[in-house]
Amino acid sequence: MQLESLAALFPDLKQGEIIKWVERGWVQPDEGLVFKEIDIARVRLIRDLQQDLAVTEDTVPVVLALVDQLYDLRCTLRDMMEALRAQPETVRRSVFKALKEVRR
Repeated sequence: MQLESLAALFPDLKQGEIIKWVERGWVQPDEGLVFKEIDIARVRLIRDLQQDLAVTEDTVPVVLALVDQLYDLRCTLRDMMEALRAQPETVRRSVFKALKEVRR
């Protein structure tokens, strides 16, 4: 999606604001300012953070970094679950038993 089309999705945002976010590295479109679905979601998040939640410009990078860390953690946990599902039942039981003990 081109910048003009993206800006049309968010009439309350000016193209210059989106470009500023790209320059700051908050949104990372492909060359030629081609925005993917993840970029569109990121623009929506930044807009919501600033407009609806009154998060300041200085704080936005911190929030985005935390969101990125949560996403990475979620992907890692999904991969771990896939690897665990591939193990024999005895191994899965041992892992779940160990998890219960750790939580105590």
